[in-house]
Amino acid sequence: MDLVYVDHAATSPLHPDILEVMMPYYTTHFGNPSSIHQAGRRARAALDQARSEIASLLQVKEETLVFTSGGTEADNMAIIGYAFENQERGRHIITSQIEHHAVLHACQELEARGFEVTYLPVDESGEINPQTVKDALRDDTILVTIMYGNNEVGTIQPIAEIGEMLLDHQAAFHTDAVQACGVLELNLNSLPVDMASFSAHKINGPKGIGLLYTKERVKPLLYGGEQERKRRAGTENVAAIVGFAQALKLATSTLQERKKQYEEFSQRIIDGLVSEKVEFTINGSQSERLPHIINVSFPGIHIEQLLMNLDLVNIAASSGSACTAGSVEPSHVLVAMFGKEDKRLTSAVRFSFGYGNTNEQIDYVASQTAAIVNRLRETEQFI
Repeated sequence: MDLVYVDHAATSPLHPDILEVMMPYYTTHFGNPSSIHQAGRRARAALDQARSEIASLLQVKEETLVFTSGGTEADNMAIIGYAFENQERGRHIITSQIEHHAVLHACQELEARGFEVTYLPVDESGEINPQTVKDALRDDTILVTIMYGNNEVGTIQPIAEIGEMLLDHQAAFHTDAVQACGVLELNLNSLPVDMASFSAHKINGPKGIGLLYTKERVKPLLYGGEQERKRRAGTENVAAIVGFAQALKLATSTLQERKKQYEEFSQRIIDGLVSEKVEFTINGSQSERLPHIINVSFPGIHIEQLLMNLDLVNIAASSGSACTAGSVEPSHVLVAMFGKEDKRLTSAVRFSFGYGNTNEQIDYVASQTAAIVNRLRETEQFI
């Protein structure tokens, strides 16, 4: 079988319909949107139209949207930019132990600059108890940043409940919604958050373009021109922004059918493993999770062996572990959920679904995974 790509949580293929609407802005309509001549005005019109479309889909005002180079910059702008802008009101920040590194490393940078950060624990399903947020709040807390849905295990956090709890506190509320975008309904007009981060390449849009929704004033991280209402200097990536709008439009219009399909894919994986009598555990919440992600541990199997063997049969999956010079650093998400010594840490694989996947492919993933796991156990190539 040709390559079966089940790593859409890492990045997704550019949808051909999205590429089609982008191409004119690389070729004939290439003007700088800050230029006053007709080429610049044409680019500006496309930029304004894309912003308007995204604002409508997210149900927010256009002026609350800032285009960035991706989700990482959007997270950094929300966290570092807000902290610097509001440090006179306090220097305490609350986040969780399972955030994306774009959030965790931004928080660590703030700690190096004299801020104090509280990293909240999660339970074994990867969920934060809202009470821990309430208990961690202080008079000098200025920001709470909690991801919407986890990129490794898919657990969805109680964002609305946490946001409602913060309404009477000075702290702003930011959520990294990169993985949730396109697979969950996101009505920011009714969601009690002040800032939210997004990225186009997770929803079949182009790489190199992200978005920060912010009702709050944030200190710019880049200095130069006055683009994005003086909040983010640099010539706007018009083609990518147009692609982002088209990607969000496509994702929103097909959300329910894709959600149903992804849930079926997860069940096909589970059923395939069960039918082959494979020992496994599912990591993350099974009731409150992103539909396109399933994280599975195979006791006694080393994840490097499994991923390499999957690659040999043209299956592209991933894990939350980082391999450096032959040693595996366990996923910080799984460590937070299970502790440092749990064997699930070194045997977890993430399958994530998206555009192009079929039932036939998913059945192939299940059967090949089962065959590989059983073979590795039989040959005693396990921990």
